Amino acid sequence: MEIHPLVEELGVYPYNELGDARRAREEKGLGVIDFGIGVPREPTPLFIREALTNAVLDEGHSSYPLAGGLPELRQAIADWVQQRYGVGLDPSIEVLPTLGSKEAIYHLASLLIWADGPRDLVAVTTPGYPVAGRSTRLAGGGLLELPLDPQSDWLPNIDAIPDDVWPRLAVIWINSPNNPTGSAAPLEFFEELAERCRRHGVVLASDEAYSEIYLDDNKPASILEVSDPTHILAFNSLSKRSAMAGYRSGFVCGDPLLISAMKAVRPTLGVTPQNFVQRASIAAWGDEGHVAGMRERYARKREIMTPALEQAGLKSVGGPASFFLWCEVAGDGDDQAAAARLLEAGVLVAPGRIFGQAGEGYVRVALVPPIDECEAAAAALRELGQ
Repeated sequence: MEIHPLVEELGVYPYNELGDARRAREEKGLGVIDFGIGVPREPTPLFIREALTNAVLDEGHSSYPLAGGLPELRQAIADWVQQRYGVGLDPSIEVLPTLGSKEAIYHLASLLIWADGPRDLVAVTTPGYPVAGRSTRLAGGGLLELPLDPQSDWLPNIDAIPDDVWPRLAVIWINSPNNPTGSAAPLEFFEELAERCRRHGVVLASDEAYSEIYLDDNKPASILEVSDPTHILAFNSLSKRSAMAGYRSGFVCGDPLLISAMKAVRPTLGVTPQNFVQRASIAAWGDEGHVAGMRERYARKREIMTPALEQAGLKSVGGPASFFLWCEVAGDGDDQAAAARLLEAGVLVAPGRIFGQAGEGYVRVALVPPIDECEAAAAALRELGQ
């Protein structure tokens, strides 16, 4: 029996090593405060849980969900996009509910890259979320990495893409607000990039899972706000916005031709959320009060952790959005050694290199523990920095 060689070549999913580090410490009977993996630990709001429970009780028999999702959910998503960005979408042809955003991100490459096809490359930013890149490799495509650095405000330099590469590009992936840097692209950047992609026939895909985690009234822009949405796809999720990571509910919206192609393969994949999850999602997208509360708590965690990390030699140099702190390692810049030093003090963070070579010299701190654990971690960091 033969297994695809890329399975071994790609290796273990990068985030797995963070779970291994936590478990190894726990097996020794040592405590750990986990800022490694970005899984929200805020309680899922009660009204969402009640909506789920009621939907289960009201469902007399269990049936397969529609490949295109419930019409009511598509409408709720379109209503939210209109309210949030002032962009009108036709929920019947421009909106597709998904099983979280990860699976939709993963499957896009297989729709746009094929053997002997005209386009064999996908552009991804680095450091970055690994799913788009790994799925491209498994679909048989190659990667063009676009580095992010503080000199460019953590935005990719599109001018660095050679003229002879554009015809080979199938997709350019943007993640804004960005994981791991916390930067958010301005609308002007989106407009310029969208125009380039239209000119060259390239799909522009934007992962916007952290769009609702921001400071003050500085709301991040969306790729959906560009003047011409041709070749545009935006991906979003309730995992971070509403602390619903385990529900697996998200959406992709944008260019009707692309949405139609994605919808066409859904019956084969079978990945639309269960109907009761979709009912809970309708409730979640229709409420903004609980999201404001989430933002306030993440802002408080940022206030607690930022000075303590700096005292321990880790200065936050990323952007103000998402619930991540992207910290530069002082001294020799060894991110693995810095993460190991913090783990000895009972604080787990992610070394930047797991997000790509461009992440070396940084650590990512996911502000997901409760506030009391953040305060305990800050005390440990201050002691470490003395």
